[in-house]
Amino acid sequence: MADFVSRILLFCVLSAVVWSSVLAGRSDVMELNDLDFDYIADEQETMLVKFYAPWCGHCKKLAPEFEAAAKRLKGIVTLAKVDCTTNTEVCGRFGINGYPTLKIFRNGAETSTYDGPRSSDGIVDHMKKQAGPDSVLLHNEKDLEAFINHIDASVIGVFESSDSPQLVEFLKGAGLMRDSFRFAHTTDMQLGLKYDLASEGVLLFRPPRLASKFEDSVVQHTGPFSITGLRRFIRDNIYGICPHLTKENKDQLRKRDLLTAYYDLDYLRNPKGSNYWRNRVLKVASQYKDHSLHFSVANRHDFIDELEEEYGLGTTEVSDMPFITIRTRLGHKYTMREEFTRDGKSLEMFLEDYFAGRLKRYVKSQPVPANNNGPVKVVVADTFEEIVNDPEKDVLIEFYAPWCGHCKKLEPKYEELGQELYKDPSIVIAKMDATANDVPQGYDVEGFPTIYFVPALRKDEPKRYEGGREVKDFLTFLKREATNPLVLKGAKEEL
Repeated sequence: MADFVSRILLFCVLSAVVWSSVLAGRSDVMELNDLDFDYIADEQETMLVKFYAPWCGHCKKLAPEFEAAAKRLKGIVTLAKVDCTTNTEVCGRFGINGYPTLKIFRNGAETSTYDGPRSSDGIVDHMKKQAGPDSVLLHNEKDLEAFINHIDASVIGVFESSDSPQLVEFLKGAGLMRDSFRFAHTTDMQLGLKYDLASEGVLLFRPPRLASKFEDSVVQHTGPFSITGLRRFIRDNIYGICPHLTKENKDQLRKRDLLTAYYDLDYLRNPKGSNYWRNRVLKVASQYKDHSLHFSVANRHDFIDELEEEYGLGTTEVSDMPFITIRTRLGHKYTMREEFTRDGKSLEMFLEDYFAGRLKRYVKSQPVPANNNGPVKVVVADTFEEIVNDPEKDVLIEFYAPWCGHCKKLEPKYEELGQELYKDPSIVIAKMDATANDVPQGYDVEGFPTIYFVPALRKDEPKRYEGGREVKDFLTFLKREATNPLVLKGAKEEL
């Protein structure tokens, strides 16, 4: 009886919470707490939950994107949020130790951590793939045509029956890879005959908008039929010679050395014009298929901020011709400054210079300071090698952002540290604006300020500083790590 009464009371509380939320009409994101989380999560086929803290800057930035995605996904996938500063039981149970953390739930059970895009478009696209079955069952050719006529590639399994061992393996693979790829299957073997599939197997259909004479639109899986074999087959064929780089797939494509042609690409409004330039890139790319470089095309407007900030492309430089960049896995950047010619010859010459090692890397850098005699040396990308990698000197370098409150708070203390060590000939206290200069490889700078100690004679071993931010904290660290005894205001400091 007591249990029954408790359930009734819980139902009333939850009803009141939901009803008040409806009346308020403020949000399409459900707000869950310790009391109602399990009850509501059990009722959702697919739910994306944002675990957050109200004070978190990244959470505040994500909030409008998450809200916009919730509105568009209404009736398809539920989006919810949990304030971890007041709901410690739920957040502790799911091991939340950073904000925001996003997790995907199905029927109340956590299935995976969301690691997709944080834009509303990206969330919508990613979570639509999470809704419904891991692999869609196709009954006839009409179903097949509808499924493959999509902006993304499609992976189709063709099997003899619903209890085929190979179908079981295919469905396991689809369950593991559904976050990244679209899967469907059929038990009608006739659907495979059109594509020369005479027995059970898998077909990969590239997006129709990217069809070209330079590569097959449909690829047949010929390797071992296993989850590993299926994953390798998709990885090696999904993007083709020259895929469409987007905000959603950029992290995946940029795991490779990648050339990208940026122009006014728009497959919705101007598919013919979009493929005009892509075909010219494809023609050149097909000559370099055996090289380690990969190719892509992208909408210039989708990446305009990145092009301006990372490659120095000003608005006055924008033309109808594609803008060509190369970004390697190591983060090295190159740009083709010659105008792209319609016959592709300028691109061929650019690639010949790239493979021959004749191209100079593009480095984003502020101008070299005319006067740099202060206690804290100003480093820009063009002087990083000269100052920070001076083999004779230890260097403590702060990577900062001009707008960062923590950096502004540190500035007078860091200046005082520089003054304390100004007469020391063996050590340099330095800083670099990481928003206006390229940060070299080997330095992980994701927040500000980030401070590294770079020892003399061991410039390939920068050590991240994790200590306190008082002058005495820095001095204690440097006494321990410095190659030579410190000299403080002209007097040698004994260790």
